[in-house]
Amino acid sequence: MPTPLGPDLDDVALAFRGYNTTNLGRTRELLHVPAYGEIMWEELRRYSRICSEWTRRPSDLVEIVKVNVEPGLDRYAESVALIVAVEVAHLRLLREVHGVDYSQAKLAFGYSLGEMMAVCCGGAFKAEELLRIPLAMATDCADLARDAEMGVLFSRGGAISEHDVRRLCADITHRGRGTIGLSAILSPNSYLIIGQGYTVDVFKEEMKAALPAAAHLRINEHRWPPLHTSIVRQRHIVDRAALMLDQLKPGKFPPTPPVFSLATGKRSYDEHAAREVLRQWIDHPQRLWDAVVETLNSGVSAVLHIGPEPNLILATFARVAENVKQQANGKTFDSYRMKAMSGLISRPWLANLLPKRAALLRAPMLKQIVLEDWLIEHAPPAGGTHRPHVKLPAAAGVDVKTPDSA
Repeated sequence: MPTPLGPDLDDVALAFRGYNTTNLGRTRELLHVPAYGEIMWEELRRYSRICSEWTRRPSDLVEIVKVNVEPGLDRYAESVALIVAVEVAHLRLLREVHGVDYSQAKLAFGYSLGEMMAVCCGGAFKAEELLRIPLAMATDCADLARDAEMGVLFSRGGAISEHDVRRLCADITHRGRGTIGLSAILSPNSYLIIGQGYTVDVFKEEMKAALPAAAHLRINEHRWPPLHTSIVRQRHIVDRAALMLDQLKPGKFPPTPPVFSLATGKRSYDEHAAREVLRQWIDHPQRLWDAVVETLNSGVSAVLHIGPEPNLILATFARVAENVKQQANGKTFDSYRMKAMSGLISRPWLANLLPKRAALLRAPMLKQIVLEDWLIEHAPPAGGTHRPHVKLPAAAGVDVKTPDSA
């Protein structure tokens, strides 16, 4: 049965995507929907002005969307502004056109730039004010990317020790030929690392002795701003951002929905800790796996993915669901048995007696909804305004790409 959407999302988690090499998604389609065009145009124009203010060069996000050509690393600031503008517009469309109160969602989290948006969605800070911080650092982040490689570390067998990964990165960094660091924990057997120069190649060679024999490393073909690693300290980005964070005017605390931080792996945002958590966000690895476990433990029935062409979070949940199915073993596995296992975990008295990671059994039952697809599918007819009680579609047939976003 499809899950009802509206008037609130109290059985849903909100997931905000971050920067990727592709950031346009279906934004041009949304811009041309009569009921959506004005809101899309307003937010793209608003964040064009903010981007121009910090880059000191003209920026036209509407034109970028119309021609449908990715800005690229040379225009990294515009990619950042585009993602934020589209995520803000998605939320406005959900509330103003479809009458859905996203503030009642059970949980929110975001990967990389998405965490900032999750915090703003909850009312803790204004998006147009918080965005000024990554825009102010964009030139240096893009410049650091030119000498940085990303490696996707994974194992098809057992888990890979986070401690061992960190230790090898530190050992290579101490040799003084470039910094390498852990950028994201995607799961117990998959990580993202970013290193300068040839450090990722050195890691690939030396991991054979330092990590399990089943570990593999695939070097990503694209260049990535080395956020969430200590590399950003070379341009004093952490300290410069901290000074700007100190001047931010606070909004509503605690944020609603509550925000799970990928920097700390906890629900850390309150009025006293918020700025420090955002400071840690800059050079601490993204703990996506912790967010996956927290989401499954929270008992939500669906994850609503906000932003253009979400990929990494979506792919991680899909991979967990597939692994659970495989572990349950093919022929004897069916939806009835999985629903029964999921039902055990949803009973609080019993959940307290089960291991925390038992919630992973719920992964195949958790719906993954891409908001931009949903908005296009449920666009009001010409001349219409909103349809407040439409249904959330099932997640079958979602195309999940190999995760390579950062």
